[in-house]
Amino acid sequence: MVKKNKKESAKNCKGLLGDHRYKICVSGAADMSCCSPNIKELGEALGREIAEQGCVLLTGATTGVPYWATKGAKSVGGVSIGFSPAGSRREHVSTYKLPTEYCDLIVYTGFDYVGRDLILTKSADGMIIACGRTGTLHEFTVAFETRTPVGVLQGSGGTADLIEPVLSKGYRPKTKIVYDTDPKKLVEKLIKAIAADQRKTSKERSAI
Repeated sequence: MVKKNKKESAKNCKGLLGDHRYKICVSGAADMSCCSPNIKELGEALGREIAEQGCVLLTGATTGVPYWATKGAKSVGGVSIGFSPAGSRREHVSTYKLPTEYCDLIVYTGFDYVGRDLILTKSADGMIIACGRTGTLHEFTVAFETRTPVGVLQGSGGTADLIEPVLSKGYRPKTKIVYDTDPKKLVEKLIKAIAADQRKTSKERSAI
């Protein structure tokens, strides 16, 4: 199998007009006690794949799964942007006890976790759920209601393993949701879902 070079990979993450790269948020547990034993490796793999496939990684600038995703993205020279619940770097580090490593930029929202989640999710073209607790569930529901494409990393534990069983109880979501146990395949599926969603939105706007 021939490995794609960086220019070819970046094309996968270009918007319809080619003027920006898709921004993919990784949402997951800050406390990984509810996650699968290999969650650090899975988190790093997600961040690495997002970067290698030419996309920009967004996270909640926190510990746990988002931290490992950020580390993975930076290990291959990717771009990573964090959204903090704090209003300043001092508050981010001293009050919230959150890391600053590996992020190219941290946006200090000043809206605590609930407000941060909303801004983070609305800034993304797509979201990946890996493990997670109530904060991840909140971010998922924002994405779900705003019809932001979502990728679910099955087998990672926590919230991620509850999504499909819950939605199978008769829900018919208009939000595009893709599933996989493999980080690379999941990122590929999500990129295709984002592209399809943007094409659909573009056609709907043209018809108005």
